[in-house]
Amino acid sequence: MTTLADLHVGNRAQVARVLGSDSITLRLLEMGLAPGAQLSFVGTAMLGDPIEIDVNGYRLSVRKSEAARVQVTPID
Repeated sequence: MTTLADLHVGNRAQVARVLGSDSITLRLLEMGLAPGAQLSFVGTAMLGDPIEIDVNGYRLSVRKSEAARVQVTPID
């Protein structure tokens, strides 16, 4: 399955699930990356990490290692 870390600038997706059961997973869910949330990939930092996404009307930056925990379904 595709993860948030696999997306490119301009891609849109819907969160399918967040993997794990630790504090990072809980933090991702609290930031709005819950199943069903729609997001768009905005960009990356100069070295490619972190990434910036738009979710629920606000901009969010997450590390690529965290983004790899978020499974998404691409939206055309």
